[in-house]
Amino acid sequence: MVKKTKKGTENVTSRLALAIKSGQYNLGYKSTLKTLRSGKSKLVIISSNCPPLRKSELEYYAMLAKCTVHHFAGNNIDLGTACGRLFRCSVLTITDPGDSDIIKVLGEGR
Repeated sequence: MVKKTKKGTENVTSRLALAIKSGQYNLGYKSTLKTLRSGKSKLVIISSNCPPLRKSELEYYAMLAKCTVHHFAGNNIDLGTACGRLFRCSVLTITDPGDSDIIKVLGEGR
Protein backbone atom coordinates (compact mmCIF):
# COMPACT_ATOMS: atom_id res chain seq x y z
CA MET A 1 0.00 0.00 0.00
CA VAL A 2 2.95 2.32 0.54
CA LYS A 3 3.95 1.95 -3.10
CA LYS A 4 0.54 3.17 -4.27
CA THR A 5 0.81 6.41 -2.31
CA LYS A 6 4.37 6.88 -3.56
CA LYS A 7 3.24 6.32 -7.15
CA GLY A 8 0.26 8.63 -6.64
CA THR A 9 2.54 11.35 -5.30
CA GLU A 10 4.87 10.98 -8.28
CA ASN A 11 1.85 11.10 -10.58
CA VAL A 12 0.62 14.36 -9.06
CA THR A 13 4.14 15.81 -9.08
CA SER A 14 4.68 15.01 -12.76
CA ARG A 15 1.28 16.40 -13.74
CA LEU A 16 2.00 19.50 -11.68
CA ALA A 17 5.34 19.98 -13.43
CA LEU A 18 3.62 19.77 -16.83
CA ALA A 19 0.92 22.23 -15.75
CA ILE A 20 3.56 24.68 -14.56
CA LYS A 21 5.57 24.32 -17.75
CA SER A 22 2.64 24.75 -20.15
CA GLY A 23 -0.08 26.57 -18.19
CA GLN A 24 -0.65 29.54 -15.90
CA TYR A 25 -0.34 29.46 -12.13
CA ASN A 26 0.23 31.61 -9.05
CA LEU A 27 2.47 30.81 -6.11
CA GLY A 28 1.78 32.08 -2.62
CA TYR A 29 -1.02 32.87 -0.25
CA LYS A 30 -1.86 36.44 -1.27
CA SER A 31 -1.98 35.79 -5.01
CA THR A 32 -4.03 32.64 -4.41
CA LEU A 33 -6.62 34.64 -2.47
CA LYS A 34 -6.74 37.22 -5.26
CA THR A 35 -7.40 34.59 -7.93
CA LEU A 36 -10.00 32.86 -5.75
CA ARG A 37 -11.83 36.14 -5.17
CA SER A 38 -11.78 36.97 -8.88
CA GLY A 39 -13.01 33.47 -9.78
CA LYS A 40 -10.12 32.63 -12.10
CA SER A 41 -8.74 29.74 -10.06
CA LYS A 42 -9.46 26.16 -11.15
CA LEU A 43 -7.34 24.18 -8.66
CA VAL A 44 -5.76 25.03 -5.31
CA ILE A 45 -2.89 22.91 -3.99
CA ILE A 46 -2.06 23.25 -0.29
CA SER A 47 1.05 21.75 1.34
CA SER A 48 0.76 19.49 4.36
CA ASN A 49 2.41 21.89 6.82
CA CYS A 50 0.33 24.95 5.95
CA PRO A 51 -1.05 26.51 9.16
CA PRO A 52 -4.57 25.24 9.99
CA LEU A 53 -6.21 28.68 10.07
CA ARG A 54 -4.77 29.58 6.67
CA LYS A 55 -5.75 26.16 5.30
CA SER A 56 -9.37 26.50 6.45
CA GLU A 57 -9.58 30.03 5.03
CA LEU A 58 -8.33 28.82 1.65
CA GLU A 59 -10.79 25.92 1.69
CA TYR A 60 -13.64 28.32 2.48
CA TYR A 61 -12.74 30.67 -0.38
CA ALA A 62 -12.36 27.69 -2.73
CA MET A 63 -15.79 26.42 -1.73
CA LEU A 64 -17.30 29.82 -2.54
CA ALA A 65 -15.46 29.93 -5.88
CA LYS A 66 -16.49 26.31 -6.69
CA CYS A 67 -12.85 25.37 -7.06
CA THR A 68 -11.14 22.03 -6.37
CA VAL A 69 -8.73 21.79 -3.42
CA HIS A 70 -5.92 19.23 -3.29
CA HIS A 71 -3.89 18.60 -0.15
CA PHE A 72 -0.33 17.93 -1.29
CA ALA A 73 1.32 14.98 0.45
CA GLY A 74 4.64 16.76 1.01
CA ASN A 75 5.55 19.84 2.98
CA ASN A 76 6.12 23.34 1.60
CA ILE A 77 9.72 22.54 0.62
CA ASP A 78 8.53 19.56 -1.46
CA LEU A 79 5.82 21.65 -3.12
CA GLY A 80 8.32 24.35 -4.03
CA THR A 81 10.64 21.73 -5.49
CA ALA A 82 7.77 20.16 -7.46
CA CYS A 83 7.11 23.60 -8.95
CA GLY A 84 10.74 23.84 -10.03
CA ARG A 85 11.56 26.62 -7.58
CA LEU A 86 14.41 26.84 -5.10
CA PHE A 87 12.22 28.32 -2.37
CA ARG A 88 9.34 27.11 -0.22
CA CYS A 89 5.74 27.38 -1.33
CA SER A 90 2.80 26.48 0.90
CA VAL A 91 -0.02 27.34 -1.53
CA LEU A 92 -0.31 27.15 -5.30
CA THR A 93 -3.24 27.87 -7.58
CA ILE A 94 -3.62 26.82 -11.20
CA THR A 95 -5.64 29.13 -13.42
CA ASP A 96 -4.91 27.40 -16.74
CA PRO A 97 -3.63 23.79 -16.75
CA GLY A 98 -2.19 23.96 -20.26
CA ASP A 99 -1.39 20.49 -21.65
CA SER A 100 -1.76 18.79 -18.26
CA ASP A 101 -4.90 16.95 -17.15
CA ILE A 102 -4.25 17.58 -13.47
CA ILE A 103 -7.65 19.19 -12.83
CA LYS A 104 -9.54 16.27 -14.32
CA VAL A 105 -7.46 13.66 -12.45
CA LEU A 106 -7.58 15.39 -9.05
CA GLY A 107 -11.28 16.21 -9.53
CA GLU A 108 -12.11 12.52 -10.00
CA GLY A 109 -10.24 11.60 -6.83
CA ARG A 110 -12.62 13.67 -4.69
